Amino acid sequence: MPSFDIMCEANAVELKNAVDTANKEIANRYDFKGSDARFELKEKEHEITAFADDDFKLGQVRDVLLSKMAKRGVDARFLDVKDPEKIGGDKMKQKMVVRNGVESDLAKRIVKMIKDNKLKVTASIQGDVVRVTGAKKDALQEAIALVRQGVTDVPLSYQNFRD
Repeated sequence: MPSFDIMCEANAVELKNAVDTANKEIANRYDFKGSDARFELKEKEHEITAFADDDFKLGQVRDVLLSKMAKRGVDARFLDVKDPEKIGGDKMKQKMVVRNGVESDLAKRIVKMIKDNKLKVTASIQGDVVRVTGAKKDALQEAIALVRQGVTDVPLSYQNFRD
């Protein structure tokens, strides 16, 4: 039976390259000379931490990262930006968690959406992936179109298409 998986996963290599080029630009920019502005990427926890001297520079640092991600083709919706924190004096840090896998609430919403439209496919949650199976490829394509139209707040990818 034909099937495919609905996933939410950023390209780790492109994300790392975007963080590295953002760090290089921040190091070379005149308005950041002598400041502690930088990014740290923790690949195991899927987390980026932005450091800056004050709240304004933190916003500028974040904008640099978002522009580098856009150039690399990494969707900004992968980042779940947390509130900024003071870390002593005027120094600030902000954590940005990289979404990896379809969260359970979203997965349930996708499965319910597919069932409510009475498509001739079955959707099941398997860990952090939603697997959709059906008898015909056309029904699977209808399911992809439906999910693309219904879920716009998270970048989803459709992979592992099997005949």
